[in-house]
Amino acid sequence: MKKGYESDPSAKGSGLASRTAPWLLGMALAVGFGHLAQAQEEIQRGGVLDFVVAGEAPSKDGHKETSYSVVHPYAPFYSLLIRVDPDNPQSTDFVCDLCVGDVPAPTNGGKTYTFEIREGVKFHDGTPLTAHDIEATYEKIINPPEGVPSARKSFFSMVESFEATDDTTIVFNLKFPSGAFLPSLATPFNWIYSKKDLEEHGFAWHEKNVNGSGPFRFVQHQPGAFVDGVRNDDYFHEGQPYLDGFKAIIAKKMSVRIQAIRGNRAGIEFRGFPPKARDDLVAALGDKLTVQESDWNCVLLFTPNHKRKFIEDPRVRRALTLAVDRWGGSKYLSRIAIVKTVGGVAFPGHPLAATRDELEEIAGYRPDLEASRAEARQLLEDAGATDLVIDLNNRDVDQPYKVVGTWLIDQWAKVGIKTEQRVRPTPQFYAALRNSYDFDVSIDFNCQSVINPIADVTKFLGSSGSNYGQYDDPVLEKIYADLERAGDEGEQRRLMRLYEKRALDEMAHLGVTLWWYKINPHRSYVKGWKIAPSHYINQQLDNVWIDPSLL
Repeated sequence: MKKGYESDPSAKGSGLASRTAPWLLGMALAVGFGHLAQAQEEIQRGGVLDFVVAGEAPSKDGHKETSYSVVHPYAPFYSLLIRVDPDNPQSTDFVCDLCVGDVPAPTNGGKTYTFEIREGVKFHDGTPLTAHDIEATYEKIINPPEGVPSARKSFFSMVESFEATDDTTIVFNLKFPSGAFLPSLATPFNWIYSKKDLEEHGFAWHEKNVNGSGPFRFVQHQPGAFVDGVRNDDYFHEGQPYLDGFKAIIAKKMSVRIQAIRGNRAGIEFRGFPPKARDDLVAALGDKLTVQESDWNCVLLFTPNHKRKFIEDPRVRRALTLAVDRWGGSKYLSRIAIVKTVGGVAFPGHPLAATRDELEEIAGYRPDLEASRAEARQLLEDAGATDLVIDLNNRDVDQPYKVVGTWLIDQWAKVGIKTEQRVRPTPQFYAALRNSYDFDVSIDFNCQSVINPIADVTKFLGSSGSNYGQYDDPVLEKIYADLERAGDEGEQRRLMRLYEKRALDEMAHLGVTLWWYKINPHRSYVKGWKIAPSHYINQQLDNVWIDPSLL
């Protein structure tokens, strides 16, 4: 760690009242192995935070990507229009980042949102940031030209139009009032890009280049090794960031990441470790370690390629999901992996999520496992696929991809399906998943940030920019169109169950495995960072500091 610390007497905690939803209360747990009284501690300025990242980012473009491996090293270089409150990331509170004051309330019957934009903000190349840059950014996200990927385009189906009316004002007009709009806007991938960069360099420029307005400036990226950032002294949040810089060290093997924290070569890994790793680190480090835990808005899926022989048959896809013992898998895998909770398409515990009784009405969740597997064998026989051999695309990341992939292979073998698994490095995995579609079935995921089920479940739509199953389902699209317009929670629940039944059971478009559980053991000198129900939220690092007395 670099020296040069100083106290920051102007540093302040959150003055915002929490409006945390009741179902979120108690979701985060901070285990008292380290010093947790951060609110009473004097923030120290200086130092460089080393942290470990489990994979190389497929590209540097947040609008295109869906992986933590781009957020963790690159989010600190960018700003957002609004974001989840970094001082209370377990809440449903949104705060202005580039806008001024409080997040605006809608007008025009809930259909118009007017944002006033900060003046004096600059991109790292010195270009002034205005509302026109925000308009250009959302044009790329919401209305990308053909061939330009936008992973969260479907989040904004409620948007009718948006316009920067002058340098400091941007107005969004919705087709209908939607509670999903602000959570979609606060998605931490929605990095604000320079209009000049988009116009002069094109929409693919950010895949390899960085120019943001965030708390840190990009220094270098050594592929396969690390990403460096230094403090942006012109950052618009006064007094921040507290760190002099950071180094995101790429370490694909979990054992290397664990040893990096144990040996103090890194202070934290923001994604999460399995229970045994936590227990081993606690035993080794004692009060030098702090552990934060939370439920996780992330679920591992398997995506069948509907354009492959046999997989195009819904009977075969249904057999794949019927073979999987989710209830038994939860008990076993939660001891060795970062997965735990059995659920459907919506974040478990949310009012729109399925109850256990409702889940047991869906193929693959029924309590009589043997009956489900007998049905699977019959469906394979009816489809002429009794000797089915499938090609499984998987990611070269231990947790939870390879662990769950190995488990699925065993599950499918129970009904006579043979699986040939191809484990690929992250860039090649993504290339097969979303470019060449070189798979029969691929491990996939729906990892979201802000808990916003109506937007989050768009992953299951064939029209979604983040769906790689290569299918069209007008019935599912119609159910979703009704769901996003439903204002009553009871009606939303009814439609969510129809949507879930169609996607997971009747057509078995995708298969849900298990929802994740987030465990973050970190060195106790890492202060200010608070766990969120997502490994995407709260990663700009402007609120993180190092306590030199604990180094």
